[in-house]
Amino acid sequence: MQREKFEETAVILEQKKIAGGIYSMWLGTKEIAAYAKAGQFVSVYSNDGSRLLPRPISICEIDREKKALRLVYRVVGKGTEEFSAMRSGEALKVVGPLGNGFPKGEKKAFLIGGGIGIPPMLELAKELECKKQIVLGFRDELFLMDEFREQGEVYVATEDGSAGTKGNVLDAIRENALAADVIYACGPTPMLRALKEYAAEKQIECWISMEERMACGIGACLACVCKSKEVDAHSNVKNKRICKEGPVFAAEEVEF
Repeated sequence: MQREKFEETAVILEQKKIAGGIYSMWLGTKEIAAYAKAGQFVSVYSNDGSRLLPRPISICEIDREKKALRLVYRVVGKGTEEFSAMRSGEALKVVGPLGNGFPKGEKKAFLIGGGIGIPPMLELAKELECKKQIVLGFRDELFLMDEFREQGEVYVATEDGSAGTKGNVLDAIRENALAADVIYACGPTPMLRALKEYAAEKQIECWISMEERMACGIGACLACVCKSKEVDAHSNVKNKRICKEGPVFAAEEVEF
């Protein structure tokens, strides 16, 4: 079945800086918010004609009543720097919702986010109707903590030990003797690789959202492929497009 996808001129409803280099932007949409799901993303286009490729940004929150999306992003280049300087009332071309979101169940869950993989876990936390333990890994400065605390138990790991457990998300899980039946995670590749191994060891279901630098965002350019263990009739390893077949995959499906 063809998924709904829209190209819109979205209007900025609110924009603010919430941490060093991290911005929160609410966008008013006509259709995208109505069809978006946790784990999906949108492609945001620069208003500068010299920047042709869009910036893929994960959806942090969805307000269907107000037809609005919240994007929380890090400034990493000229495109996101341009977005961060924009104000309420200004417009951006946005295409979405794109990609596959997280499957939702009722099992006791870990929701695990690392770095800029933290924002997309917020909408999932809001949509899941189950026992949730939210484990967030930061380099140092925290963000979105109030929003996450409204959705469940929150545990924090920081690289410098300035808050929560010193170390990574698995250190926080072990230090607090946490357990769950399913993992939902988004973050850098080393974190996802470690969680895949942890899930296999504990024999629990694990879904991961891959962070990858994308170009077109619609599966045409093959710039964001990952290796998959799904094989064809000739037993060849397939490459999957993170923007199209993902960004969410079953952990055992992906080769790191």
